[in-house]
Amino acid sequence: MPYRRLPNTDQARLRALKTAVQRAAESDFTEQVLPYRLSTEAENCLLKFENLVSQYQMNFDNKVTANKKYKRMVQNTRMYISHFIQVLNFAVIRGEIKKDQKRLYQLDENNFNLPDLSTEENLLKWGKNIIEGETARMGQGGIPINCPAINKVKVHYDMFRENQLSQSMHRMSTERVYEDLESLRREADKIILEIWNTVEAHFDNKLPYDRMRCCENYGLKFYYRPKEKRITPDTDREIEKAAASQMKLELQ
Repeated sequence: MPYRRLPNTDQARLRALKTAVQRAAESDFTEQVLPYRLSTEAENCLLKFENLVSQYQMNFDNKVTANKKYKRMVQNTRMYISHFIQVLNFAVIRGEIKKDQKRLYQLDENNFNLPDLSTEENLLKWGKNIIEGETARMGQGGIPINCPAINKVKVHYDMFRENQLSQSMHRMSTERVYEDLESLRREADKIILEIWNTVEAHFDNKLPYDRMRCCENYGLKFYYRPKEKRITPDTDREIEKAAASQMKLELQ
């Protein structure tokens, strides 16, 4: 006899619950395979599960879309900050800006290498440093750096900072729905298991092929092991034929 395997994806769980609910609704009161309590639990779980799966997919899609936009903002912010620092260093090398004024930007006056801008935390740090540093230097009467101007840098920096918060909210919302979905998956699996056990027990007196077809009609999924013999209508006919022969011998 092939073995059954519970659903392992959300769509498979939904199909299993839908099938059981539909069969229960189509059956006459006197022919119910599933008890009322179980069919009601399945229907309630199906409604909650459909809504939560839909909500999670919507949150996930929104997160993916927002993440693509956010990555472009991160790239632009990194480019503007690094470009500004390079232009600042060139201005110091040319003598247009005093070397000790680099300290206003929290930069080492003797180091002309770019600081580490590989992480978002460092982008926040150095964006803040150069905006405050440029503001302080201009307050001392310094000529503003152009190409890029600090206002242009600030626009991209502020967009990046605001969207970092938005990204965090998207992530938290998606994670919260996912946790709810994980809990509901366990509930759905428990209900599906009880449905399948009930259905198999109900059709236990039928012949193998007929029983398997009846069970599959309620959503049960069966899988054959390697080299396992397939159950066909002939299987039932052979059993019936053998039973008839045995009865005939017993009557002689």
